[in-house]
Amino acid sequence: MTAVLWLRRDLRRGDHPALCAAASEGPVLPVFVIDPAFWDAAGPVRRGWLAATLLATNDAYGGRLTLLRGDPRERIPALAAVVGAGSVHVSTETEPQGRARDVAVSAALAEGGVGWIETGSPYAVTPGRIVTGQGTGFKVFTPFANAWRGHGWRGPAIEPDGVRLLEGASDEGAWAVVRQALADCPIQLPEAGEPAALRRWRRFVDEALEDYDIDRDRPDLDGTSWLSPYLKFGVVHPRTLLADLAGRPGPGAARFVTELAWREFYADVLYHHPDSLWHDLRPELADMSYDDQDERFDAWREGRTGYPIVDAGMRQLLATGWMHNRVRMITASFLTKDLHVWWPHGARHFLDHLIDGDLASNAHGWQWTAGTGTDASPYFRIFNPVSQGERFDPHGDYVRRWVPELAHLPGASAHRPWKHADGYAHDYPRPIVDHAAERAVALERYAAARGR
Repeated sequence: MTAVLWLRRDLRRGDHPALCAAASEGPVLPVFVIDPAFWDAAGPVRRGWLAATLLATNDAYGGRLTLLRGDPRERIPALAAVVGAGSVHVSTETEPQGRARDVAVSAALAEGGVGWIETGSPYAVTPGRIVTGQGTGFKVFTPFANAWRGHGWRGPAIEPDGVRLLEGASDEGAWAVVRQALADCPIQLPEAGEPAALRRWRRFVDEALEDYDIDRDRPDLDGTSWLSPYLKFGVVHPRTLLADLAGRPGPGAARFVTELAWREFYADVLYHHPDSLWHDLRPELADMSYDDQDERFDAWREGRTGYPIVDAGMRQLLATGWMHNRVRMITASFLTKDLHVWWPHGARHFLDHLIDGDLASNAHGWQWTAGTGTDASPYFRIFNPVSQGERFDPHGDYVRRWVPELAHLPGASAHRPWKHADGYAHDYPRPIVDHAAERAVALERYAAARGR
């Protein structure tokens, strides 16, 4: 009997447990639903990256990916009925909206006598599976990571021989919508699809993994894997990466595994605390005083703060849909601690532009920096944007790449244009705030909130 494979955050062919489970029942009909609830709110950058990924996924499935538009709660049961499917197979979804949607879809399918089968998830260990001794979710990274490693994960799933893929009737104009989204994308996207992701991975392992523990904090170097955009839509599974790293010696490999653990930790926290997607996880800081979004917020978004490392990061984001992780922390600290803007405003801006905009990692990464979330960086630990720039972009190359107004300043001097007679010769803006003064304000507000 036909099995529907409903693809969501698993847009790949390899290491796909749900595909393997579907193939064990008979011919497989792969389908993706363009949900207006996501598509319309995603913005041109995220739509463009999803469009590119869907086209690559269609190629991976031999041109047989069925593309539908509409509410999945209606479209998936209707499709199952039309093709006479006995079951719908999915990777387990753990994000709040996705979980609620899947409950509704599975209930509708049950009314029609169609099975709902969840196999695997976008993570090595499905969120919610690891709990403390008290049966609750972890809120601190280190014990979670220890439990995560102790729990372990299965090896990559191997697709069985002879999988028969069926092609259904895509909605009229659906693929045209995808191609238009790709054409409308305002940035140059990386190559999409699973083969591209695996080529990037192999290049990283061969050229950068050995020094990853050191170079990962250097935005001026190509020292990261750049796999986050592919992990975003499940183009490559973390279990595939972990299998490649198994038994590999060196601090670089160990550090990369830890970074994967951070991704899984944040997903697990969101699973246990769905409200933390847009609200402070730590209630004791709920009364923190924040400033309104004004022209300074606009300057931050546009990379015009007068702090070179901050502006370089924000311009990189707008130009490429990506930002180095160290710089994400610096820019987030500047918004929350120097401009005193509540973190969800920055998190939304990031999601509007990041092609790797993972809900859990974005929300809890912001809260870590803001000091209101898990394993929180204490609120009084405030990133100095100048010293951070000098430390992690020691030669000023990253700043000069993204802030051409400072290209004439040699070496590390690009981080302190105010110290040079010609520092502002090309109309780079003066600092919009005094960091030392705003640091004092942030500490005062933190003490007041804790006092309350």
